This record gives sequence, C-alpha cells and structure tokens, in this order.
Amino acid sequence: MNNPYQSLQEECYEANMQLQALGLVIYTFGNVSAVDRNAGVFAIKPSGVPYEVLRPEDIVILDYDNQVVQGEKRPSSDTRTHALLYKNWENIGGIAHTHATYSVAWAQAQRDIPIMGTTHADHLTADIPCAAPMADHLIEGNYEHNTGIQILDCFSERGLSYEEVPMVLIGNHGPFTWGKDAAKAVYHSKVLEAVAEMAYLALQINPNAPRLKEALIKKHYERKHGKNAYYGQ
Repeated sequence: MNNPYQSLQEECYEANMQLQALGLVIYTFGNVSAVDRNAGVFAIKPSGVPYEVLRPEDIVILDYDNQVVQGEKRPSSDTRTHALLYKNWENIGGIAHTHATYSVAWAQAQRDIPIMGTTHADHLTADIPCAAPMADHLIEGNYEHNTGIQILDCFSERGLSYEEVPMVLIGNHGPFTWGKDAAKAVYHSKVLEAVAEMAYLALQINPNAPRLKEALIKKHYERKHGKNAYYGQ
C-alpha cells in the first residue's frame, strides 16, 4: 500500500536514532519531530517506545492541531509543544527535546547559559535562554501546550529571534532545540549539551569567569554565518 508519509517517517526515525547515538537520551527519554510544510503535517516519535525497538513505521503523523493523520501508536507526550511551535514559527523544519545531563542541570538551576567561549559564539551570539518555570495554573491546564507557550513568551519577552537562537531551556524541565530539518535540530541539541558542559566546567574553575568579549562573539559568529562567511568548503 502506498504510504505518502514514508520519507517523512524515515527522516524522523533517523533523527530520533541519532539522539541515542550521540548520548543525548537514555531509555525512552526525548523525542524528535520533522515537519512537511506542504502537507501541513509533522512526524514524531511514539510515546514510551524504546529506541532499540523503534521502527520507521512506528512514527506517528499528525496535523498542527494534534489530530493523528497516520499511525497506530500514541504520539510523544510532548506532541502539543511541537505542534504549537510549528504553528507559530514557520521557518523551522524539525524540533528535538532531550533530557541531556548538563542542559538539564542548567534548566534545573533556572539559569541562562552565558556566552563564555568561541564554541558558543560559533552557533549563536546570545546567552542560551532559560524560560521561567511554569505557573501553577498552567501546570494544571493543558501542560504540554503551555510548555510551548512558555517558549513563545520567553522569546517574545526577550526580543529573541528563533532563527538566530535555535535553542531554549525550560526552567526545571530541560532543553528544546530546532532547525531547518530534524537532523539540524538534533545537531543543535548536541551543541547545546556541549556548551552547557563547557560553561559549567569554566565556572567551576573560575566562578568569576567573564563573558566572551563582543569582538570575539562577532568574529566567530560572522565567519560561519555572516554575509562574508568563510568557514567550510
């Protein structure tokens, strides 16, 4: 039988398997989704399925209103967060959520990750924001949908661009990242975890370590992402 979503399921499957390969998840933690803007649907990992037994055909297809279009399994419990971000941020093609150790530690500490080194500046020019923990009335409501609201509100209140800052921490919860496709969202999850670990270690060595100076932030970001970028082939 023809499956119109086979390539989308395979993209999503491969990205989810990368989470485990990169050491960003344990057991059934975490999830990645991939969107098909033309079809108005996205694919996401089914809830609670171990990565060892996950198959491409297990990936669930939904519309932006969280209605299942294809799939027999329940989608990830974080589906409503993904759906809201896709609905509001039109230029993202994939979203990843992990419980990676250092990223979660910063989220539990309710702290932004300061831009301290050139590894951070190679990817973004701002601190990695940590959204405030969710208010009680929102926890009691549509929790996963409201997690998406937390992210949108954080970026709006801080005047941040989701295209320039492709990652966020949710206070007391953990990280969400996104990108042009599912693979890029996973890439940003690994970058976030590396930067989180580096910042933690730097502050252990020197609790008064300063932020990276603006000249180096600008240089490292623009050589990879500016109009006259010269990094890579």
